Amino acid sequence: MHKETLIKAIEAGAAEMRRYDDIAFSIANKPGGLNDLVTEVDHASEKAIIAVIKSQFPDHYILTEEAGVLAQDSDYKWVIDPIDGTINFAHRIPICAVSIGLEYKGELIMGAVFNPYLNELFVAEKGKGATLNGKPISVSTKVAVENACLVTGFPYTYLDEPNGPLQVFERFIRKGVPVRRLGSAAIDLCWVACGRFDGFYEHKLQPWDSAAGVLIVTEAGGKVSNIHGEAFSIYQPGIIASNAVMHEELIEWVAGRRS
Repeated sequence: MHKETLIKAIEAGAAEMRRYDDIAFSIANKPGGLNDLVTEVDHASEKAIIAVIKSQFPDHYILTEEAGVLAQDSDYKWVIDPIDGTINFAHRIPICAVSIGLEYKGELIMGAVFNPYLNELFVAEKGKGATLNGKPISVSTKVAVENACLVTGFPYTYLDEPNGPLQVFERFIRKGVPVRRLGSAAIDLCWVACGRFDGFYEHKLQPWDSAAGVLIVTEAGGKVSNIHGEAFSIYQPGIIASNAVMHEELIEWVAGRRS
């Protein structure tokens, strides 16, 4: 029932995205963020997703990017990004997706990411693997970071910290390691899971950015840690995800201990 609801909810959100294909929609800046955008479609997608979940599980806890916390005393928590990659969506760039993760007693047990423009639905269930449009997926087998194709993202406001996003990015680029920047962390993670990318790192994410994607990566055979190589939590900002083979080396590169 949880998986059926997950799929129905993510399809409902994606349908709202597609409903605006040929319709103008309003776009606003979130408080404090020049290019941290929210559109009326984010709200429409979120409303549709929540309606599906609440129709089946009215007592479940919900955490979503736009509405915030819909608190309930429940062991289940749905973590929702109604449109991951809003800037892309606002510019009609088809690299954006709906992302929904489900926790049970603090552990991610299910997740899905759906890009309706590429018609790619990634789904993972704890202990049961990960799929793309119903077919099993697995991470790449690349061994060395120098031969890898990586992906990253940058925060809307630059983090003024040592070894920040621009310094790490420059380190890879100067060594000739290709690093892409798609603008959707959920898709970044899924594309690591299916082997298109070998690794992903980012200094600052929110829970709804990664909740589904990290489970999809690990269920596809990959590895996820925080940016320092320690245990990952979606409630902490930094992340490194990889095909597992090169994970320790990727941590060293990001930390500045390889050059």
